[in-house]
Amino acid sequence: MEGLLGTVGPIILMFVLFYFLLIRPQQKRQKNVQQMQNSLKKGDKIVTIGGLHGIVDSVDEGKVVIKCGDGSRLTYDRSAVRDVVESAQS
Repeated sequence: MEGLLGTVGPIILMFVLFYFLLIRPQQKRQKNVQQMQNSLKKGDKIVTIGGLHGIVDSVDEGKVVIKCGDGSRLTYDRSAVRDVVESAQS
């Protein structure tokens, strides 16, 4: 019995450390990104995962229309928004 615990113990410890150092923080980041993407509103200054900077012109269920610096409007999936640089004034 003691030999089995000595063999399995370090493996279990490794999985516990792996969970708390890698999996759990990743889940928290994913949750924060999802929350940010769900709270997008017109006027927010954003950056997409491709590096496009623009202002949210309109938002619907799964898409967001982004107004670029030259006035053009581009439609992206909501999941393509990486960061909100400046939130719109409410």
